[in-house]
Amino acid sequence: MCGLSGVLSLSGAPIDPEPARRMARALRHRGPDGEGLWHEGPCALAHRRLSVIDLSPAAAQPLTNEDGSVVVAFNGEIYNFEALRRGLEGRGHVFRSRSDTEVIVHQYEEDGDRCVEKFHGMFAFVLWDAKKRRLLAARDRLGKKPLAYAVVGDRLYLASELGALAAEPGIPRVPDPVAIDHYFHYQYIPAPMSIWRDIRKIPPGHRMIVENGALRVEPWWQLDFRLKDGYASSAEAEERFRGLFDDAVRRRLVSDVPLGAFLSGGIDSSAVVEAMVRLSPGRVKTFSIGFDEAAYSEMPHARAFAARLGTEHHEEVVRPDAAALLPLLARHYGEPFADSSAIPTWAVAQMTRRHVTVALSGDGGDESFLGYARVAALGHAAALTALPSPVRAALRAAAALLPRGSHPRALPRRIRKFLTLAGDSPESHFTELIAYFGRARRHALYTPEFTSRLTGNAADFMEGLLRGAPADALTERALWAEAVSYLPDDLLVKVDIASMAHALEVRAPFLDHEIVEFAARLPLRFKKDGLTTKGFLKRALAPRLPAETLHRPKQGFALPLETWFRGELGRHAREVLLSANAPARGIVRHEEVRRLLDEHASGLEDHSSRLWALLFFSVWAVEAGVRL
Repeated sequence: MCGLSGVLSLSGAPIDPEPARRMARALRHRGPDGEGLWHEGPCALAHRRLSVIDLSPAAAQPLTNEDGSVVVAFNGEIYNFEALRRGLEGRGHVFRSRSDTEVIVHQYEEDGDRCVEKFHGMFAFVLWDAKKRRLLAARDRLGKKPLAYAVVGDRLYLASELGALAAEPGIPRVPDPVAIDHYFHYQYIPAPMSIWRDIRKIPPGHRMIVENGALRVEPWWQLDFRLKDGYASSAEAEERFRGLFDDAVRRRLVSDVPLGAFLSGGIDSSAVVEAMVRLSPGRVKTFSIGFDEAAYSEMPHARAFAARLGTEHHEEVVRPDAAALLPLLARHYGEPFADSSAIPTWAVAQMTRRHVTVALSGDGGDESFLGYARVAALGHAAALTALPSPVRAALRAAAALLPRGSHPRALPRRIRKFLTLAGDSPESHFTELIAYFGRARRHALYTPEFTSRLTGNAADFMEGLLRGAPADALTERALWAEAVSYLPDDLLVKVDIASMAHALEVRAPFLDHEIVEFAARLPLRFKKDGLTTKGFLKRALAPRLPAETLHRPKQGFALPLETWFRGELGRHAREVLLSANAPARGIVRHEEVRRLLDEHASGLEDHSSRLWALLFFSVWAVEAGVRL
């Protein structure tokens, strides 16, 4: 894992390499083990190194081929690099290091832009071909590693994080109102947008090609749910999964530095740790955090599972000061990001890095194997739409009687929101179901002046993904939409930024593309079992995990925000959000913000997630030095 940056003159004119160096130094937290700069004519690449494979100076980046005509700055891991290297050496390529990075330049010489199709892993890289005067930049299939860019006049700037680009004096810092609208709907800003009008994200599974002064971004991989494998039974598919999963874990155990695993005690992280214990020669290190509030802490379950497997277990009860941590999070994430589980992710990464440099995680199991009730229940939304109008009206009236002030995951709250949307199209129903501020709430929140600056509606983004998904069943269209947006732009951003802030590399076996493609080709009848989540995964892992792990209700990596916002955090939010100098005064109506604060404080309704989104946005604006 590392941080990278680059600058290219689109006209081919010589450039000053200093902007590339400055951006790389803004990424020093991603790579504390070294700094490198390469510059020739119109191109400069810079790199911050976190040494994981081949710790010698020979693996320092940017790294070139034999004659120096192809150079790359790379962030990530190519897990099949040894097999690729053997093939390349057989065709006469000469290697000067043991690193996976060096495979990229030689594979490019063989396959050109299609080299990315050979790479098995997580990656973002920028490659310059000096002979052909062309640039290739790419992200891995699922977007585990980030890469953003800006074009300003004749210059193309690239960097691993938004903050490095936004800090560069040559790049305008103008907030994008459409991105802000998407943020308040989804809690994140989906690619290719960023909070800044002139900075874009390369989407997952895409590559950028620059030649003859022209730039294009194109897909090189797409997940497809339409092609299905023909298994004689679910048991046959379960056996196939277990083999793929062991292969995925085995690949991620290759490291020249200490390695461990996050362990929450849930199905996904437990499956990863169980496989590590079987496949690792030494004792596995595991790491867990918990909270004082028992309802939000899985630490006892993690402790019991670690004892069962005999891991070297480390745990810590964390008591984060959310108000104090917010400015730091805002600076690192580089744009508004309202997934509050960034706080426990930050805490577990911080603790884990004291012991190891690489950690395996259980991320990705929910997204591939129907782990979210909102997706599992989507088929029922279509049934609601088909009901007669008077019946739908009666359901909405009944929903209004259900409790409003319960825990966000409590069944009455979920049913209430689900039934309130009765009659919407399935696409609109799902888009509103996942919204923090749905259409009506955003209309009430925004000032008229800000509303006049918007084009389109944030809800159109997700509805468009659902309608255009390469899948037939509605449930699988939702799985695809979440795989191309929620997964890379929320979950993977959360993990990458929180872990790399502490120079910790995180690897996710469930996000091995062979497993993700296997899950997409798996017949839906094997994955879907009414409202039961992860039915296939539970059956496949039954020979390996105890029943109490498989069947314990899903808890997730949540915070007790509801309680916090009725205490000190709520008082802090009131001071920040209702201040006469609040940075978002031009965007949100103070009377609506006050209503949300008052309703939450009184227990009338749990607005904690919405308040967190508003608070993070305001703190980000202060840290970024912008008024809106």
